[in-house]
Amino acid sequence: MPRPLGELEDSVMTRVWKWNRPVTVREVLEDLQQERSIAYTTVMTVLDNLHQKGWVRREAEGRAYRYEAVSTRAAYAAALMNEAWSRSDNPAAALVAFFGMMSAEQREALSDAMRIIGPAAGAPISQVPISEDAVTQAPENPGAAEPQAER
Repeated sequence: MPRPLGELEDSVMTRVWKWNRPVTVREVLEDLQQERSIAYTTVMTVLDNLHQKGWVRREAEGRAYRYEAVSTRAAYAAALMNEAWSRSDNPAAALVAFFGMMSAEQREALSDAMRIIGPAAGAPISQVPISEDAVTQAPENPGAAEPQAER
């Protein structure tokens, strides 16, 4: 997993992800300049660094390059979450704490995602709904929890 993006790298990648097409340094520069004062060479350097780190691919167009994201923002966010979770000395506790921080909308999105990937992962995820109770009352032995009936 690559290290997290810096603040300026994230600002640049946000535009590349949002536009979802090959972009030029000039396009990114002009959009960034609506929020801050920044030089063309700074944006060029950031995009070059992102290319070196494998976040974007580039193709020459005349004397310039067009840059395109290698993966999605969702994949980036997932990699960050996976990296943080894998560093925990107690993954179950880390998940319970994470679920406890989630808003109702985030828990609903998680529940939807679990229903989507459940069968593909070979586990009966749809039998273990994420609810307020599941977040606030974690079992003492998470591996021993019995699956709940489908909703």
